Amino acid sequence: EGEAGFRVREENVIEDLTSMQGIVLATGGGSVLSKETRNRLSARGIVVYLETPIEKQVARTQRDKRRPLLQTAEEPMEVLVRLAEIRNPLYEEIADLTIRTDEQSARAVASQIVEQLGF
Repeated sequence: EGEAGFRVREENVIEDLTSMQGIVLATGGGSVLSKETRNRLSARGIVVYLETPIEKQVARTQRDKRRPLLQTAEEPMEVLVRLAEIRNPLYEEIADLTIRTDEQSARAVASQIVEQLGF
């Protein structure tokens, strides 16, 4: 199947899920690569971009064997820098709200989202 097949399945799942009401959808990092998916996400809901420094991404993912793009001969930092160069502008393109996660806990990030969205 490879990455291309995975992206097709991901796009189909996101299409189904974005037709639902009252959900929170946490997408995979590469989901924004599809123009159709970006259009669906921005048209069907509020998009919150959780901006995380690459150093933090490396720390969070270094032992995770379920991330095929990081299981290469390249250094994870190099891979994540390359992915960020492609993906970050796409996230920024569709984001209604951007939250820098830096040193915040998941609870603090969630509280900040709720507060900024006025819920």
